[in-house]
Amino acid sequence: MENKQNEKIKLGAFILMIFSSIFGFSNSITAFYQMGYASIIWYVVTAILFFLPSAMMFAEYGATFKAAKGGIFSWLRGSIGEKNAFVGTFIWLAAWVVWLVSSTQFFFISVSTVIYGEDQTQTWHLFGLSANKTLGIMEVIFLAVVTFMASRGINKITKVASVGGIFVFAVSAIFVIASVIVLIANHGQLATPLTGASLIHSPNKAFVSPVAIVSFIVYALFAYGGMETMAGVTDSLDKPEKTFPRGIIISMIIMTTLYIVCILISGIAANWYGVLGGKSVNVGNCEYVLINNLGVRMGQSFGMSHGGALAMGHLFSRFTALSDVLGGLGAAFVMVYSPIKSFIEGCDPRLLPDRLTKLNDADMPAFAMWVQMIIVSLIIVFVSFGGNAANRFYTILMDMMNVSSSAPYLFLIGAFPFFKQKKGLDRPFIFYHTQKSAWITTIVVWLVIAIGIIFTCIEPCLTGDYMTAFWTAFGPVFFGIVAWCFYTYKEHRHVLDD
Repeated sequence: MENKQNEKIKLGAFILMIFSSIFGFSNSITAFYQMGYASIIWYVVTAILFFLPSAMMFAEYGATFKAAKGGIFSWLRGSIGEKNAFVGTFIWLAAWVVWLVSSTQFFFISVSTVIYGEDQTQTWHLFGLSANKTLGIMEVIFLAVVTFMASRGINKITKVASVGGIFVFAVSAIFVIASVIVLIANHGQLATPLTGASLIHSPNKAFVSPVAIVSFIVYALFAYGGMETMAGVTDSLDKPEKTFPRGIIISMIIMTTLYIVCILISGIAANWYGVLGGKSVNVGNCEYVLINNLGVRMGQSFGMSHGGALAMGHLFSRFTALSDVLGGLGAAFVMVYSPIKSFIEGCDPRLLPDRLTKLNDADMPAFAMWVQMIIVSLIIVFVSFGGNAANRFYTILMDMMNVSSSAPYLFLIGAFPFFKQKKGLDRPFIFYHTQKSAWITTIVVWLVIAIGIIFTCIEPCLTGDYMTAFWTAFGPVFFGIVAWCFYTYKEHRHVLDD
């Protein structure tokens, strides 16, 4: 009987994994909150100039290096050499480690919303500890459970991520259907009028300046970002040379369409100024505010009483939070495994301790995953128990991640023409058929990312927040220097050993 650990991931499961790990329904809501209908233009521009061309690049990488266990590390090493691959992948890994710190906090906000209909995490207390300390302990336990389960095999990750992907699809479908019902009940009238001006100008005062608007590119990039993390499961796919590019292409089309549709219909039931313009609404809770409003408006469309309409709003909030919980679980399962797996299995084994590169019986880098879990947990505990100094550290950490999560794309995209120049590679999927098209596309996409990063670093300076600007720009530089110094040290030591 075939070992279940060796079961291959089919196309449908792979697409669900992509959605669970990458697509964020809340991204479209947050985009509407930040820029209203004007965000549509930037999502379309980003899809055309970044998501479409980069997804095709990743599809070529993945199909060509289908047997590589090192994911994007193997992609980069096969294109621009191991040292550059080590630096680029280390920056990428560092960003995802910080993401694990922040994602656990949002996970429990969603759990609270499922239970209570709203965020009550600040009222939670264990053993007489404050809410922040209680959450810190819960986050560490959550990460330990996820790491334990994920280390038991890729099939465990696939199952959890697939369930999360199904619920991500479901909440998007419910949002669209409910919005159409409200639109019909309102005889086609939108709560937030759709005009030529609204497609260009943001109702949010924080996104009026040209620099702030262009910096929104990085937010849109992050909404589409993460497709490269799927490289970590390429060797676990069924017929990866076909499944990987097909999964990416199908996901790309559905994801882009859903983002645009969800942004567009966000204004059907919610007047931006009346629902999202209040001081109590922020990036963290705007999703639930808008969904709750949609439920209330749909209840009113059905002729429900005021209490019944409010109950419908709470039901919508809870289901959306449940989707976020399951989607967050799926993303956590993938992210505790895929980035660290790509890093340790891609680089020269001599660079890392033997225990880090060793795989367990389930063919998983379990020890490395537990080391990662300990590092993330130490950061969480320090932030939770460290007071004001720790909070400032956490703010700095998040600022460093803002650009660090996008900077590795400069390596991945920049390496593509060199990948195309390599001879003797089996290329079962080719989208860019000429070297000229590869270079032109690379330059355009690379500039889009670079401009977005530059404006993100500049934007805080306009408000006098030079500290945020410094750490935002310094993040990828710091992680890159650490990686370069470490590799150089190991390189010289091994040269001497030889």
